[in-house]
Amino acid sequence: MFEAARGFQFCEPTIFERGVPGRNGLSIAPLDVPEVDSRALFGALLREKQAALPEVSEPDVVRHFVRLSQQNFSIDTQFYPLGSCTMKFNPKVNEWAARLSGFAHLHPYMPEPMWQGGLEVMFRLEQLLAEIVGLDAVSLQPAAGAQGELTGLMMIRAYHHAHGRSPKKVLIPDTAHGTNPASCTFNGLVAVPFASGADGIVHPEQLVSLIDDDTAAIMLTNPNTLGLFERHLPQIAELVHGKGGLVYGDGANLNALLGRARPGDMGVDVMQFNLHKTFTTPHGGGGPGCGPVAFKKALEPFRPIPVVRKTENRYALDTNCPKSVGRVRSFYGNFGMMVRAYAYIREMGAEGLKAATDLAVLNANYVRVSLGADYPPAFDALCMHEVIVSDKALQKETGIKTLDIAKRLIDYGFHPPTVYFPLVVAGAMMIEPTETESKETIDQFVAAMQAIAREARETPEKLHEAPNITRIGRIDEARAARKPRLRWSPNAQG
Repeated sequence: MFEAARGFQFCEPTIFERGVPGRNGLSIAPLDVPEVDSRALFGALLREKQAALPEVSEPDVVRHFVRLSQQNFSIDTQFYPLGSCTMKFNPKVNEWAARLSGFAHLHPYMPEPMWQGGLEVMFRLEQLLAEIVGLDAVSLQPAAGAQGELTGLMMIRAYHHAHGRSPKKVLIPDTAHGTNPASCTFNGLVAVPFASGADGIVHPEQLVSLIDDDTAAIMLTNPNTLGLFERHLPQIAELVHGKGGLVYGDGANLNALLGRARPGDMGVDVMQFNLHKTFTTPHGGGGPGCGPVAFKKALEPFRPIPVVRKTENRYALDTNCPKSVGRVRSFYGNFGMMVRAYAYIREMGAEGLKAATDLAVLNANYVRVSLGADYPPAFDALCMHEVIVSDKALQKETGIKTLDIAKRLIDYGFHPPTVYFPLVVAGAMMIEPTETESKETIDQFVAAMQAIAREARETPEKLHEAPNITRIGRIDEARAARKPRLRWSPNAQG
């Protein structure tokens, strides 16, 4: 019934502990150039000792990293219901497209005539993304959603300066995306937090006393981190615009809007995309991500450079943008992510993207209703692409807490959902099934959650000790963060 984790569990040492002096997996020809006197070249900068690299054979290397991969949950092996992060399946056709030699072998220093196809992909993707969200233009340069946020606020600040103003306040509700305040601080702006309404959304009347001539912008995540649609956004945008401010729309949850609503039509002036959440590119993890920023025409003079332009018979990069905020990343952005997102959008088409949103919302509400008896939703209302449930009732009855539930889910073969977030909900579990999961998979997850609720009432010790069948059991997470133990020991406990 459940996809429990069973089978071999390798106790894998660090790769340095695998090594034997003198062993290697390389076959290198003898040096055919003159020896160089490193000391003469580098002097005191020369490293006295050679780098302590592991000395291992090729099978050692392959087995080490494959075994490490087998210890991980991944979207290719299990249901991964992290709320907010949108861990949907990445279609393999995207990987095929990104690995086409004409794309994979591009070099950023190539002359423009030699990579017209790459420039065309970038130009077309910008147009598609702009149309999807109802804004006028897009820059693909930011390397992550958070950097897209930063870039959008840079453009907002430049816009105000160009109009002879320097407002500082950015209004941010408690249901906004967590990186919003940091983006403000990096831009020299002041984040002004405020509480959402009792129903989990922002109401215009809440803002009347907050909006003034010093308001640079409001940042709203829609749907917000409670999985609820900000239905008053048009009226809120009108209030902010009336005082000369702009509306920043956090696009992290765009997965719930495709083909059904466009942020630009609701009054948003600028927003970032998270291609890994909405358009099935891999999560960047601080590496090769892509967080494009979309904006209305009034902000276009301030967009990052270079800009891909289409002339009569070719594509070119334009750096003659005197009001631009400049480069926000080296070269032109992470091109491989652009190819993957473009392939996905072209494969899905308008109707396919709308169907993705419909299924994402349907799946989340199916989870909400199915779990309602044991895990009541934080808000008894139709949710969008994710649902927030709470351990409040179960904890009161049994003493079992959110962390116990999350750890026990691992024994059932599921990655836990996001826990204790958003902070405005006590004992929160944030579940996002996404549109890529089948009803059968979601039913298995629901059954596991229901089984855990029964265990909480009948055999709570199973939850207190969970996970029970993993190689390493429950750890002291606070101590692990402060005093990490990086080497595995057969006698280690916890």
